[in-house]
Amino acid sequence: MATEISLENIRGAAERIRTIAHRTPVLTSRTFDSQAGVQAFFKCENLQRGGAFKIRGASNFIYSILERERGRGVVTYSSGNHAQAVAIAAYSVGIPATIVMPEDAPRSKMEATRGYGARIVTYDRLRDDREAIGRRIATESGATIVPPYDHPWTIAGQGTLALELLEQVSELEAIVVCIGGGGMLAGCSIAAHALRPGIRVFGVEPEDANDTFLSIEQGERVSIPPPQTIADGLRASTPGALTFPIIQKHVEEVVLVTDDEIRAAMKFFLTRMKLVVEPSGAVPAAALMHGKLPRDLKRVGVIISGGNVDLEFLGTLGN
Repeated sequence: MATEISLENIRGAAERIRTIAHRTPVLTSRTFDSQAGVQAFFKCENLQRGGAFKIRGASNFIYSILERERGRGVVTYSSGNHAQAVAIAAYSVGIPATIVMPEDAPRSKMEATRGYGARIVTYDRLRDDREAIGRRIATESGATIVPPYDHPWTIAGQGTLALELLEQVSELEAIVVCIGGGGMLAGCSIAAHALRPGIRVFGVEPEDANDTFLSIEQGERVSIPPPQTIADGLRASTPGALTFPIIQKHVEEVVLVTDDEIRAAMKFFLTRMKLVVEPSGAVPAAALMHGKLPRDLKRVGVIISGGNVDLEFLGTLGN
């Protein structure tokens, strides 16, 4: 399979998924702009189907599988958002889905995934290899593995997010995207630079999940121990083999935020904009709020990647 992803691939994905993925709104906040010193445009994937951007890549992948292979079902591994997305997309075409999820995944994400009809297999994040478990299940069942980020179909689907944002907001100087495995940042950066070659692209990671930051510094993929950040959707230990070179090519800088900075951004969204945003989704806004990005930025697109968070965690934000 060709690994190059073009604007044409991303536009094809947009057409393929238009019946399942929502065109999410872009919101603004004068209070945020005043605090951050920029004009921010929030692309609200927390209001996406399944509560996160992941439906874009998962549905593009599943809808791209040949009909004769699709009936054997799909399997994937995820802490929650990709899990829900695969379950929704599989249900939409009437095929079985098995999801390998960590035992400590947020309860809300696990319950939602099961509610969409998927079978869940749990594993210990600190001891087990989720990809090996997924491969074993695929071998035994004949199911197709749906990678959460490191595949052209997944990346092209995630890139549809930037297509929409650049149609919705004119004259953006930059976009800011969180980084887990890098699929969303890779897809969005390809789309953004194809449409507006001069746009600046920034990635943001939690300090405790800084595998891409370290990899950029060293010029090659670096692995770290399993991260413990509150941003459960960004706990990848190694950048993707396919996503990392795309990030090297298209992303100007990767910056880091602390868990406390992420909490502050979540609290702002909840109290000032009345938006429920999960820790991973708040990471790009945290970077702007706390001055981690260049001071000369004026009009910035900020991806809120998801809003799936346990109620108990939201209750801690006031502490």
